[in-house]
Amino acid sequence: MGWKDRLQPSKEASVTTVYTSGNDTSRNASSVDQPSVIYDGELTYNRVTAGNDSGATYQEAAGAPVESSSPLGYHVGWATIIFLNANQMIGTGIFSTPGSILRSTGSVGLALVYWALGALMAVAGFGTYLELASYFPNRSGSEAVYLEQAYPRPKYLFPIAFAVQSVILSFSSSNAVVLSRYVWRIADKTPSDWEMKGVAIAAYTAATICVIVHNRYSLWAVNFFGALKIATLIFISITGFVVLGGKVSRVADPGVNFTNAFQGTTNNGNDLSSALVSIVFAYTGYQNAFNVVNEIKNPVRSIKKHGLISVAIVSVLYMLCNIAYFSAVDKEAFSKSKEIAAAVFFSQVFGPGAAETVLNVLVLSSAFGNLLAVLIGQSRMIREIGRQGVLPGTSFWVSTKPFGTPVGPYVLKWAMTFLMIVAPPAGDAFQFVVSLQTYPSSMFVFAMAIGVYILRYRRKKSNIPKSQFKVWDILLVFFTLIQVFILVMPWWPPKGGPYAGDVSFWYATYCVVGIGIMILCGLYYVAWMYVLPKWLGYRIRAEIVTAEDESTSTHRLVKVPIAEVALWDAEHTEAGKLRQPGAAADSDSGVEREKSWAN
Repeated sequence: MGWKDRLQPSKEASVTTVYTSGNDTSRNASSVDQPSVIYDGELTYNRVTAGNDSGATYQEAAGAPVESSSPLGYHVGWATIIFLNANQMIGTGIFSTPGSILRSTGSVGLALVYWALGALMAVAGFGTYLELASYFPNRSGSEAVYLEQAYPRPKYLFPIAFAVQSVILSFSSSNAVVLSRYVWRIADKTPSDWEMKGVAIAAYTAATICVIVHNRYSLWAVNFFGALKIATLIFISITGFVVLGGKVSRVADPGVNFTNAFQGTTNNGNDLSSALVSIVFAYTGYQNAFNVVNEIKNPVRSIKKHGLISVAIVSVLYMLCNIAYFSAVDKEAFSKSKEIAAAVFFSQVFGPGAAETVLNVLVLSSAFGNLLAVLIGQSRMIREIGRQGVLPGTSFWVSTKPFGTPVGPYVLKWAMTFLMIVAPPAGDAFQFVVSLQTYPSSMFVFAMAIGVYILRYRRKKSNIPKSQFKVWDILLVFFTLIQVFILVMPWWPPKGGPYAGDVSFWYATYCVVGIGIMILCGLYYVAWMYVLPKWLGYRIRAEIVTAEDESTSTHRLVKVPIAEVALWDAEHTEAGKLRQPGAAADSDSGVEREKSWAN
Protein backbone atom coordinates (compact mmCIF):
# COMPACT_ATOMS: atom_id res chain seq x y z
CA MET A 1 0.00 0.00 0.00
CA GLY A 2 1.52 3.33 -1.06
CA TRP A 3 1.24 6.43 1.03
CA LYS A 4 -1.16 8.09 -1.44
CA ASP A 5 -3.67 5.31 -0.83
CA ARG A 6 -3.45 5.54 2.92
CA LEU A 7 -6.63 6.41 4.78
CA GLN A 8 -6.59 9.70 6.69
CA PRO A 9 -8.59 9.72 9.90
CA SER A 10 -11.34 12.13 10.73
CA LYS A 11 -11.25 14.10 13.97
CA GLU A 12 -14.14 12.03 15.29
CA ALA A 13 -13.51 9.44 17.96
CA SER A 14 -13.59 6.52 15.53
CA VAL A 15 -10.99 3.83 15.02
CA THR A 16 -9.48 3.14 11.58
CA THR A 17 -6.96 0.42 10.89
CA VAL A 18 -4.51 0.06 8.01
CA TYR A 19 -2.96 -3.31 7.15
CA THR A 20 0.25 -4.24 5.41
CA SER A 21 1.18 -7.64 4.13
CA GLY A 22 2.89 -10.11 6.41
CA ASN A 23 2.01 -12.21 9.38
CA ASP A 24 2.71 -11.49 13.02
CA THR A 25 2.86 -14.44 15.37
CA SER A 26 4.54 -12.63 18.23
CA ARG A 27 3.63 -13.23 21.85
CA ASN A 28 2.04 -9.79 22.00
CA ALA A 29 -0.32 -10.38 19.10
CA SER A 30 -3.78 -11.85 19.41
CA SER A 31 -4.13 -12.78 15.74
CA VAL A 32 -1.82 -13.70 12.88
CA ASP A 33 -2.48 -10.52 10.93
CA GLN A 34 -2.31 -7.25 12.82
CA PRO A 35 -2.75 -3.77 11.33
CA SER A 36 0.40 -1.74 10.78
CA VAL A 37 -1.39 1.50 11.70
CA ILE A 38 -4.36 2.21 13.96
CA TYR A 39 -6.04 5.63 13.91
CA ASP A 40 -8.06 6.67 16.94
CA GLY A 41 -9.25 10.24 16.55
CA GLU A 42 -6.14 12.44 16.72
CA LEU A 43 -3.94 9.57 17.88
CA THR A 44 -2.03 7.26 15.56
CA TYR A 45 -0.60 3.93 16.72
CA ASN A 46 2.17 2.29 14.71
CA ARG A 47 3.16 -1.37 14.95
CA VAL A 48 6.81 -1.60 15.90
CA THR A 49 9.38 -4.30 16.64
CA ALA A 50 12.91 -4.42 18.02
CA GLY A 51 15.72 -6.95 18.20
CA ASN A 52 15.16 -8.02 21.83
CA ASP A 53 12.60 -10.76 21.01
CA SER A 54 9.78 -8.71 22.54
CA GLY A 55 7.50 -9.17 19.53
CA ALA A 56 5.41 -6.56 17.75
CA THR A 57 3.71 -3.89 19.83
CA TYR A 58 1.97 -0.57 19.26
CA GLN A 59 3.05 2.90 20.27
CA GLU A 60 1.64 6.36 19.58
CA ALA A 61 3.37 7.96 16.61
CA ALA A 62 4.56 11.05 18.49
CA GLY A 63 6.91 8.86 20.51
CA ALA A 64 10.58 8.38 19.73
CA PRO A 65 11.18 5.65 17.13
CA VAL A 66 11.93 2.11 18.22
CA GLU A 67 15.52 1.09 17.53
CA SER A 68 15.46 -2.15 15.57
CA SER A 69 18.76 -3.16 17.19
CA SER A 70 20.05 -1.83 20.49
CA PRO A 71 23.28 0.15 19.99
CA LEU A 72 24.16 -0.76 23.60
CA GLY A 73 23.94 -4.49 22.88
CA TYR A 74 22.03 -7.21 24.71
CA HIS A 75 24.29 -7.83 27.70
CA VAL A 76 21.67 -7.62 30.47
CA GLY A 77 21.00 -11.17 31.65
CA TRP A 78 19.11 -12.55 34.63
CA ALA A 79 21.88 -11.77 37.14
CA THR A 80 22.20 -8.18 35.97
CA ILE A 81 18.42 -7.69 36.23
CA ILE A 82 18.58 -8.78 39.88
CA PHE A 83 21.66 -6.74 40.74
CA LEU A 84 20.67 -3.58 38.87
CA ASN A 85 17.62 -3.43 41.12
CA ALA A 86 19.37 -4.65 44.26
CA ASN A 87 22.33 -2.29 43.84
CA GLN A 88 20.12 0.78 43.62
CA MET A 89 17.76 -0.35 46.38
CA ILE A 90 20.45 -1.30 48.87
CA GLY A 91 22.73 1.66 48.08
CA THR A 92 23.04 3.71 51.26
CA GLY A 93 19.41 3.74 52.39
CA ILE A 94 19.46 0.73 54.71
CA PHE A 95 22.75 1.92 56.18
CA SER A 96 21.97 5.64 56.46
CA THR A 97 18.23 6.20 57.00
CA PRO A 98 16.98 3.78 59.71
CA GLY A 99 17.91 6.31 62.40
CA SER A 100 15.96 9.14 60.77
CA ILE A 101 12.96 6.85 60.23
CA LEU A 102 12.97 5.87 63.90
CA ARG A 103 13.28 9.52 64.87
CA SER A 104 10.32 10.48 62.64
CA THR A 105 8.01 7.60 63.65
CA GLY A 106 8.89 7.80 67.34
CA SER A 107 8.81 4.06 68.03
CA VAL A 108 10.51 0.84 67.01
CA GLY A 109 7.17 -0.81 66.25
CA LEU A 110 5.97 1.84 63.81
CA ALA A 111 9.42 2.02 62.21
CA LEU A 112 9.23 -1.70 61.42
CA VAL A 113 5.68 -1.26 60.12
CA TYR A 114 6.97 1.45 57.79
CA TRP A 115 9.71 -0.83 56.48
CA ALA A 116 7.09 -3.52 55.80
CA LEU A 117 4.89 -0.91 54.14
CA GLY A 118 7.84 0.02 51.95
CA ALA A 119 8.16 -3.60 50.82
CA LEU A 120 4.50 -3.66 49.82
CA MET A 121 4.94 -0.35 48.01
CA ALA A 122 7.94 -1.77 46.13
CA VAL A 123 5.90 -4.80 45.00
CA ALA A 124 3.01 -2.56 43.92
CA GLY A 125 5.36 -0.20 42.10
CA PHE A 126 7.16 -3.09 40.45
CA GLY A 127 3.87 -4.45 39.14
CA THR A 128 2.88 -1.03 37.82
CA TYR A 129 6.15 -0.63 35.94
CA LEU A 130 5.92 -4.19 34.62
CA GLU A 131 2.50 -3.60 33.08
CA LEU A 132 3.80 -0.46 31.39
CA ALA A 133 6.88 -2.33 30.17
CA SER A 134 4.61 -5.01 28.69
CA TYR A 135 2.99 -2.30 26.55
CA PHE A 136 6.35 -0.95 25.35
CA PRO A 137 8.88 -3.81 25.70
CA ASN A 138 11.14 -2.54 22.94
CA ARG A 139 12.22 0.81 24.45
CA SER A 140 14.50 1.54 27.36
CA GLY A 141 14.08 4.57 29.62
CA SER A 142 11.04 3.52 31.72
CA GLU A 143 9.25 6.68 32.92
CA ALA A 144 10.39 8.77 29.95
CA VAL A 145 8.62 6.30 27.63
CA TYR A 146 5.58 5.59 29.79
CA LEU A 147 4.71 9.25 30.34
CA GLU A 148 5.26 10.02 26.67
CA GLN A 149 2.84 7.29 25.63
CA ALA A 150 0.23 7.82 28.35
CA TYR A 151 0.01 11.57 27.65
CA PRO A 152 0.71 12.09 23.93
CA ARG A 153 -1.37 15.28 23.82
CA PRO A 154 -0.61 18.17 24.12
CA LYS A 155 2.20 16.96 21.94
CA TYR A 156 5.62 16.96 23.65
CA LEU A 157 4.31 18.48 26.91
CA PHE A 158 5.18 15.56 29.17
CA PRO A 159 8.46 14.75 27.38
CA ILE A 160 9.59 18.37 27.79
CA ALA A 161 8.45 18.67 31.41
CA PHE A 162 10.07 15.36 32.33
CA ALA A 163 13.22 16.31 30.43
CA VAL A 164 13.63 19.62 32.28
CA GLN A 165 13.02 17.94 35.66
CA SER A 166 15.38 15.07 34.82
CA VAL A 167 18.19 17.40 33.78
CA ILE A 168 17.86 19.77 36.74
CA LEU A 169 17.60 16.95 39.28
CA SER A 170 19.97 14.47 37.63
CA PHE A 171 22.37 14.34 40.56
CA SER A 172 23.40 11.60 42.97
CA SER A 173 25.16 13.78 45.52
CA SER A 174 23.53 12.24 48.62
CA ASN A 175 24.92 8.76 47.98
CA ALA A 176 28.34 10.14 47.14
CA VAL A 177 28.40 12.17 50.37
CA VAL A 178 27.42 9.14 52.48
CA LEU A 179 30.19 7.13 50.79
CA SER A 180 32.61 9.90 51.75
CA ARG A 181 31.47 9.73 55.38
CA TYR A 182 32.36 6.04 55.52
CA VAL A 183 35.78 6.69 53.98
CA TRP A 184 36.59 9.15 56.75
CA ARG A 185 35.16 6.86 59.41
CA ILE A 186 37.49 4.11 58.22
CA ALA A 187 40.37 6.61 58.30
CA ASP A 188 39.32 7.52 61.87
CA LYS A 189 39.51 11.21 61.12
CA THR A 190 37.04 14.07 61.34
CA PRO A 191 37.20 15.73 57.91
CA SER A 192 36.74 19.36 57.03
CA ASP A 193 33.83 20.32 54.82
CA TRP A 194 35.97 20.39 51.69
CA GLU A 195 37.74 17.14 52.54
CA MET A 196 34.31 15.50 52.78
CA LYS A 197 33.26 16.96 49.45
CA GLY A 198 36.57 16.11 47.79
CA VAL A 199 36.27 12.39 48.54
CA ALA A 200 32.63 12.40 47.38
CA ILE A 201 33.63 13.99 44.07
CA ALA A 202 36.53 11.55 43.62
CA ALA A 203 34.28 8.54 44.24
CA TYR A 204 31.63 9.72 41.79
CA THR A 205 34.26 10.53 39.18
CA ALA A 206 35.68 7.00 39.47
CA ALA A 207 32.19 5.49 39.06
CA THR A 208 31.49 7.67 36.01
CA ILE A 209 34.75 6.68 34.32
CA CYS A 210 33.95 3.02 34.99
CA VAL A 211 30.59 3.11 33.22
CA ILE A 212 31.85 5.23 30.32
CA VAL A 213 34.80 3.14 29.19
CA HIS A 214 33.05 -0.23 28.74
CA ASN A 215 29.39 -1.21 28.87
CA ARG A 216 29.72 -4.95 29.49
CA TYR A 217 32.45 -4.60 32.11
CA SER A 218 30.41 -1.98 33.98
CA LEU A 219 27.49 -4.44 34.09
CA TRP A 220 29.84 -7.10 35.47
CA ALA A 221 30.94 -4.60 38.11
CA VAL A 222 27.29 -4.06 39.05
CA ASN A 223 26.88 -7.82 39.48
CA PHE A 224 30.00 -8.04 41.66
CA PHE A 225 29.05 -5.19 43.98
CA GLY A 226 25.45 -6.40 44.10
CA ALA A 227 26.49 -9.84 45.28
CA LEU A 228 28.87 -8.28 47.81
CA LYS A 229 26.23 -6.02 49.36
CA ILE A 230 23.64 -8.81 49.58
CA ALA A 231 26.27 -10.87 51.38
CA THR A 232 26.84 -7.90 53.70
CA LEU A 233 23.14 -7.66 54.57
CA ILE A 234 22.99 -11.41 55.15
CA PHE A 235 25.92 -11.09 57.54
CA ILE A 236 24.22 -8.24 59.42
CA SER A 237 21.01 -10.27 59.61
CA ILE A 238 22.81 -13.32 61.00
CA THR A 239 24.63 -11.10 63.48
CA GLY A 240 21.24 -9.83 64.62
CA PHE A 241 20.07 -13.36 65.37
CA VAL A 242 23.27 -13.96 67.34
CA VAL A 243 22.63 -10.80 69.37
CA LEU A 244 19.02 -11.78 70.03
CA GLY A 245 20.28 -15.14 71.25
CA GLY A 246 22.26 -13.36 73.96
CA LYS A 247 25.64 -14.38 72.54
CA VAL A 248 27.13 -10.87 72.38
CA SER A 249 28.43 -9.66 75.72
CA ARG A 250 28.49 -6.02 74.62
CA VAL A 251 24.68 -6.02 74.41
CA ALA A 252 23.18 -6.39 77.87
CA ASP A 253 19.49 -6.68 76.92
CA PRO A 254 18.91 -7.38 73.20
CA GLY A 255 15.12 -7.40 73.58
CA VAL A 256 14.69 -4.06 75.35
CA ASN A 257 13.71 -2.15 72.19
CA PHE A 258 11.00 -4.71 71.39
CA THR A 259 9.30 -4.32 74.78
CA ASN A 260 6.45 -1.85 74.39
CA ALA A 261 7.63 -1.44 70.80
CA PHE A 262 5.02 1.21 69.94
CA GLN A 263 5.75 3.43 72.91
CA GLY A 264 6.51 6.99 71.78
CA THR A 265 4.70 6.67 68.43
CA THR A 266 4.08 10.09 66.88
CA ASN A 267 0.79 11.29 65.44
CA ASN A 268 2.31 14.29 63.67
CA GLY A 269 1.55 14.24 59.95
CA ASN A 270 4.76 15.93 58.94
CA ASP A 271 6.90 13.43 60.87
CA LEU A 272 5.01 10.51 59.37
CA SER A 273 5.41 11.96 55.89
CA SER A 274 9.15 12.50 56.43
CA ALA A 275 9.49 8.87 57.47
CA LEU A 276 7.63 7.72 54.36
CA VAL A 277 9.85 9.88 52.14
CA SER A 278 12.88 8.18 53.71
CA ILE A 279 11.29 4.76 53.12
CA VAL A 280 10.68 5.64 49.47
CA PHE A 281 14.33 6.66 49.19
CA ALA A 282 15.47 3.37 50.78
CA TYR A 283 13.37 1.21 48.41
CA THR A 284 14.00 3.27 45.28
CA GLY A 285 15.58 1.03 42.69
CA TYR A 286 12.98 -1.75 42.29
CA GLN A 287 12.30 -0.16 38.88
CA ASN A 288 15.92 0.19 37.72
CA ALA A 289 15.89 -2.81 35.35
CA PHE A 290 13.04 -1.19 33.39
CA ASN A 291 15.53 1.46 32.27
CA VAL A 292 17.39 -1.14 30.18
CA VAL A 293 14.41 -3.02 28.67
CA ASN A 294 15.70 -2.83 25.10
CA GLU A 295 18.96 -4.48 26.20
CA ILE A 296 17.16 -7.56 27.59
CA LYS A 297 16.08 -10.53 25.50
CA ASN A 298 12.40 -11.39 26.07
CA PRO A 299 12.26 -8.52 28.60
CA VAL A 300 8.78 -8.86 30.11
CA ARG A 301 9.20 -12.49 31.05
CA SER A 302 12.77 -11.97 32.26
CA ILE A 303 12.03 -8.92 34.42
CA LYS A 304 8.81 -10.42 35.78
CA LYS A 305 10.75 -13.36 37.19
CA HIS A 306 14.12 -11.97 38.17
CA GLY A 307 13.05 -8.44 38.99
CA LEU A 308 10.52 -9.75 41.49
CA ILE A 309 13.22 -11.98 43.00
CA SER A 310 15.35 -8.88 43.60
CA VAL A 311 12.48 -7.06 45.34
CA ALA A 312 11.74 -10.08 47.54
CA ILE A 313 15.39 -10.58 48.55
CA VAL A 314 15.95 -6.94 49.42
CA SER A 315 12.65 -6.58 51.30
CA VAL A 316 13.35 -9.58 53.54
CA LEU A 317 16.92 -8.45 54.22
CA TYR A 318 15.74 -4.92 55.04
CA MET A 319 13.42 -6.24 57.74
CA LEU A 320 16.07 -8.55 59.18
CA CYS A 321 18.69 -5.80 59.22
CA ASN A 322 16.38 -3.42 61.06
CA ILE A 323 15.64 -6.10 63.64
CA ALA A 324 19.40 -6.60 63.98
CA TYR A 325 19.94 -2.85 64.47
CA PHE A 326 17.22 -2.59 67.12
CA SER A 327 18.52 -5.67 68.95
CA ALA A 328 21.96 -4.14 69.46
CA VAL A 329 21.63 -0.35 69.71
CA ASP A 330 19.75 1.67 72.30
CA LYS A 331 16.68 3.37 70.83
CA GLU A 332 17.74 6.88 71.83
CA ALA A 333 21.29 6.49 70.51
CA PHE A 334 20.04 4.91 67.30
CA SER A 335 17.53 7.69 66.59
CA LYS A 336 20.42 10.18 66.68
CA SER A 337 22.64 8.19 64.31
CA LYS A 338 21.60 10.12 61.16
CA GLU A 339 23.66 9.04 58.09
CA ILE A 340 25.91 6.48 59.87
CA ALA A 341 23.34 4.15 61.48
CA ALA A 342 25.09 0.98 60.32
CA ALA A 343 28.41 2.17 61.70
CA VAL A 344 26.83 2.64 65.13
CA PHE A 345 25.61 -0.96 64.95
CA PHE A 346 29.06 -2.23 64.02
CA SER A 347 30.68 -0.35 66.89
CA GLN A 348 28.14 -1.61 69.40
CA VAL A 349 28.46 -5.26 68.41
CA PHE A 350 32.15 -5.59 67.50
CA GLY A 351 33.72 -2.60 69.18
CA PRO A 352 36.43 -0.49 67.60
CA GLY A 353 38.92 -2.52 65.64
CA ALA A 354 39.44 -4.66 62.56
CA ALA A 355 35.92 -6.13 62.41
CA GLU A 356 34.32 -2.70 62.42
CA THR A 357 36.74 -1.50 59.74
CA VAL A 358 36.03 -4.48 57.47
CA LEU A 359 32.29 -4.00 57.73
CA ASN A 360 32.62 -0.30 57.04
CA VAL A 361 34.61 -1.16 53.92
CA LEU A 362 31.75 -3.43 52.83
CA VAL A 363 29.24 -0.63 53.34
CA LEU A 364 31.48 1.71 51.38
CA SER A 365 31.61 -0.85 48.55
CA SER A 366 27.82 -1.05 48.67
CA ALA A 367 27.57 2.70 48.24
CA PHE A 368 29.92 2.56 45.23
CA GLY A 369 27.85 -0.21 43.64
CA ASN A 370 24.80 1.99 44.05
CA LEU A 371 26.52 4.81 42.19
CA LEU A 372 27.23 2.44 39.28
CA ALA A 373 23.67 1.07 39.13
CA VAL A 374 22.08 4.53 39.26
CA LEU A 375 24.43 5.84 36.58
CA ILE A 376 23.60 2.95 34.23
CA GLY A 377 19.84 3.15 34.74
CA GLN A 378 19.48 6.93 34.57
CA SER A 379 21.82 7.24 31.60
CA ARG A 380 19.35 5.14 29.59
CA MET A 381 16.46 7.31 30.74
CA ILE A 382 18.27 10.51 29.78
CA ARG A 383 19.31 8.97 26.46
CA GLU A 384 15.67 8.12 25.75
CA ILE A 385 14.71 11.72 26.56
CA GLY A 386 17.34 12.78 24.03
CA ARG A 387 15.82 10.39 21.48
CA GLN A 388 12.48 12.16 21.91
CA GLY A 389 14.13 15.24 20.40
CA VAL A 390 13.15 17.64 23.19
CA LEU A 391 16.70 18.41 24.32
CA PRO A 392 19.05 20.57 22.23
CA GLY A 393 21.98 18.79 20.62
CA THR A 394 20.26 15.47 19.96
CA SER A 395 23.40 13.60 18.91
CA PHE A 396 25.13 14.48 22.21
CA TRP A 397 22.47 12.61 24.20
CA VAL A 398 21.93 9.72 21.78
CA SER A 399 25.39 8.82 20.47
CA THR A 400 27.13 5.75 21.88
CA LYS A 401 30.54 6.59 20.40
CA PRO A 402 33.39 6.00 20.99
CA PHE A 403 33.03 3.35 23.72
CA GLY A 404 29.59 1.92 22.94
CA THR A 405 28.15 3.75 25.96
CA PRO A 406 25.86 6.81 26.34
CA VAL A 407 28.65 9.28 27.10
CA GLY A 408 26.47 12.42 26.95
CA PRO A 409 24.06 11.38 29.73
CA TYR A 410 26.99 10.22 31.87
CA VAL A 411 28.70 13.60 31.49
CA LEU A 412 25.47 15.37 32.50
CA LYS A 413 25.11 13.16 35.58
CA TRP A 414 28.68 13.86 36.64
CA ALA A 415 28.39 17.62 36.10
CA MET A 416 25.13 17.98 38.05
CA THR A 417 26.38 15.77 40.89
CA PHE A 418 29.62 17.75 41.10
CA LEU A 419 27.60 20.97 41.32
CA MET A 420 25.27 19.64 44.04
CA ILE A 421 28.17 18.32 46.12
CA VAL A 422 30.09 21.59 45.96
CA ALA A 423 27.25 24.12 46.17
CA PRO A 424 24.98 23.25 49.16
CA PRO A 425 26.12 23.79 52.76
CA ALA A 426 27.05 20.62 54.61
CA GLY A 427 24.48 20.68 57.44
CA ASP A 428 21.01 20.28 55.91
CA ALA A 429 22.10 19.24 52.41
CA PHE A 430 21.52 15.49 52.77
CA GLN A 431 17.88 15.62 53.89
CA PHE A 432 16.93 18.53 51.63
CA VAL A 433 18.45 16.96 48.50
CA VAL A 434 16.73 13.61 49.14
CA SER A 435 13.38 15.33 49.69
CA LEU A 436 13.80 17.68 46.72
CA GLN A 437 14.41 14.78 44.36
CA THR A 438 11.48 12.83 45.76
CA TYR A 439 8.78 15.51 45.45
CA PRO A 440 8.85 16.32 41.69
CA SER A 441 9.54 12.65 40.98
CA SER A 442 6.39 11.70 42.90
CA MET A 443 4.37 14.07 40.73
CA PHE A 444 5.48 12.21 37.63
CA VAL A 445 5.12 8.77 39.23
CA PHE A 446 1.57 9.71 40.26
CA ALA A 447 0.85 10.79 36.67
CA MET A 448 2.39 7.55 35.43
CA ALA A 449 0.16 5.45 37.71
CA ILE A 450 -2.94 7.26 36.44
CA GLY A 451 -1.55 6.74 32.95
CA VAL A 452 -1.95 2.98 33.37
CA TYR A 453 -5.74 3.41 33.44
CA ILE A 454 -5.58 5.78 30.45
CA LEU A 455 -3.53 3.31 28.43
CA ARG A 456 -5.82 0.42 29.34
CA TYR A 457 -8.84 2.39 28.10
CA ARG A 458 -7.22 3.57 24.87
CA ARG A 459 -5.75 0.20 23.98
CA LYS A 460 -9.07 -1.55 24.55
CA LYS A 461 -10.91 1.09 22.50
CA SER A 462 -8.43 0.73 19.65
CA ASN A 463 -8.53 -3.10 19.73
CA ILE A 464 -4.82 -3.30 20.43
CA PRO A 465 -3.86 -6.85 21.48
CA LYS A 466 -3.52 -7.53 25.20
CA SER A 467 -0.07 -7.31 26.71
CA GLN A 468 1.77 -10.03 28.63
CA PHE A 469 1.08 -8.64 32.10
CA LYS A 470 -1.54 -6.70 34.03
CA VAL A 471 -0.97 -5.55 37.61
CA TRP A 472 -3.68 -6.21 40.18
CA ASP A 473 -5.94 -3.20 40.54
CA ILE A 474 -5.57 -3.20 44.33
CA LEU A 475 -1.79 -2.86 43.99
CA LEU A 476 -2.14 -0.09 41.42
CA VAL A 477 -4.54 1.81 43.69
CA PHE A 478 -2.23 1.35 46.69
CA PHE A 479 0.78 2.57 44.72
CA THR A 480 -1.17 5.61 43.53
CA LEU A 481 -2.33 6.46 47.05
CA ILE A 482 1.25 6.29 48.30
CA GLN A 483 2.19 8.96 45.76
CA VAL A 484 -0.77 11.10 46.84
CA PHE A 485 0.32 10.78 50.48
CA ILE A 486 3.87 11.81 49.63
CA LEU A 487 2.59 14.86 47.76
CA VAL A 488 0.07 16.02 50.37
CA MET A 489 1.44 15.23 53.83
CA PRO A 490 4.70 17.24 53.68
CA TRP A 491 2.58 20.39 53.94
CA TRP A 492 1.50 19.37 57.46
CA PRO A 493 3.61 21.58 59.80
CA PRO A 494 5.98 19.99 62.36
CA LYS A 495 5.06 19.94 66.05
CA GLY A 496 7.57 22.64 66.94
CA GLY A 497 6.51 25.11 64.26
CA PRO A 498 7.57 25.89 60.68
CA TYR A 499 11.29 25.81 61.48
CA ALA A 500 11.31 22.61 63.54
CA GLY A 501 11.51 20.10 60.70
CA ASP A 502 14.43 18.01 59.48
CA VAL A 503 16.17 21.13 58.22
CA SER A 504 16.93 24.45 59.89
CA PHE A 505 14.93 26.48 57.36
CA TRP A 506 11.18 26.41 56.54
CA TYR A 507 9.95 22.82 56.62
CA ALA A 508 8.17 22.82 53.21
CA THR A 509 10.93 24.49 51.23
CA TYR A 510 11.56 21.39 49.15
CA CYS A 511 7.86 21.20 48.22
CA VAL A 512 7.83 24.80 47.00
CA VAL A 513 11.07 24.32 45.08
CA GLY A 514 9.69 21.12 43.51
CA ILE A 515 6.51 22.87 42.41
CA GLY A 516 8.62 25.75 41.13
CA ILE A 517 10.54 23.32 38.93
CA MET A 518 7.24 22.02 37.49
CA ILE A 519 6.05 25.58 36.79
CA LEU A 520 9.38 26.24 35.06
CA CYS A 521 8.76 23.18 32.89
CA GLY A 522 5.31 24.46 31.89
CA LEU A 523 6.56 27.95 31.07
CA TYR A 524 9.38 26.53 28.97
CA TYR A 525 6.90 24.35 27.05
CA VAL A 526 4.50 27.23 26.31
CA ALA A 527 7.33 29.47 25.14
CA TRP A 528 9.00 26.79 23.04
CA MET A 529 5.88 25.22 21.51
CA TYR A 530 3.54 28.21 21.07
CA VAL A 531 4.96 31.67 21.78
CA LEU A 532 8.16 31.49 19.75
CA PRO A 533 6.63 29.59 16.77
CA LYS A 534 3.79 32.11 16.52
CA TRP A 535 6.18 35.04 16.83
CA LEU A 536 8.75 33.72 14.34
CA GLY A 537 6.36 32.04 11.89
CA TYR A 538 7.11 28.34 12.09
CA ARG A 539 5.70 25.08 13.43
CA ILE A 540 7.42 22.26 15.35
CA ARG A 541 7.56 18.93 13.56
CA ALA A 542 9.43 15.68 14.27
CA GLU A 543 11.61 13.80 11.82
CA ILE A 544 13.28 10.42 12.25
CA VAL A 545 17.04 10.50 11.90
CA THR A 546 19.24 7.42 11.67
CA ALA A 547 23.00 7.54 12.07
CA GLU A 548 25.06 6.75 9.01
CA ASP A 549 26.19 3.45 10.52
CA GLU A 550 22.55 2.76 11.55
CA SER A 551 23.68 2.41 15.16
CA THR A 552 21.16 4.90 16.53
CA SER A 553 17.67 6.09 15.59
CA THR A 554 16.03 9.16 17.05
CA HIS A 555 13.51 11.94 16.69
CA ARG A 556 14.72 15.40 15.89
CA LEU A 557 12.30 18.27 16.38
CA VAL A 558 12.69 20.83 13.60
CA LYS A 559 11.25 24.24 12.77
CA VAL A 560 9.15 24.18 9.59
CA PRO A 561 8.11 27.57 8.11
CA ILE A 562 4.33 27.98 8.10
CA ALA A 563 4.24 28.19 4.29
CA GLU A 564 5.87 24.75 4.05
CA VAL A 565 3.93 22.91 6.78
CA ALA A 566 1.40 21.40 4.35
CA LEU A 567 4.18 20.02 2.14
CA TRP A 568 6.03 18.66 5.17
CA ASP A 569 2.93 16.87 6.47
CA ALA A 570 2.29 15.38 3.04
CA GLU A 571 5.84 14.05 2.75
CA HIS A 572 6.11 12.61 6.26
CA THR A 573 4.18 10.08 8.31
CA GLU A 574 2.76 10.94 11.71
CA ALA A 575 5.90 9.43 13.25
CA GLY A 576 8.17 11.71 11.18
CA LYS A 577 9.31 9.11 8.69
CA LEU A 578 9.82 10.31 5.11
CA ARG A 579 7.19 8.74 2.87
CA GLN A 580 8.38 6.81 -0.17
CA PRO A 581 5.90 6.71 -3.08
CA GLY A 582 4.96 3.13 -3.88
CA ALA A 583 6.23 1.83 -0.55
CA ALA A 584 4.28 0.98 2.58
CA ALA A 585 3.69 3.96 4.79
CA ASP A 586 4.59 2.06 7.91
CA SER A 587 6.59 -1.05 8.60
CA ASP A 588 7.47 -3.19 11.55
CA SER A 589 11.13 -2.30 11.55
CA GLY A 590 13.78 -0.34 9.76
CA VAL A 591 14.18 3.39 9.58
CA GLU A 592 15.46 5.26 6.56
CA ARG A 593 17.74 8.25 6.42
CA GLU A 594 15.49 11.31 6.68
CA LYS A 595 15.37 14.43 4.66
CA SER A 596 16.72 17.22 6.84
CA TRP A 597 14.59 20.35 7.09
CA ALA A 598 16.16 23.74 7.57
CA ASN A 599 16.03 25.01 11.13
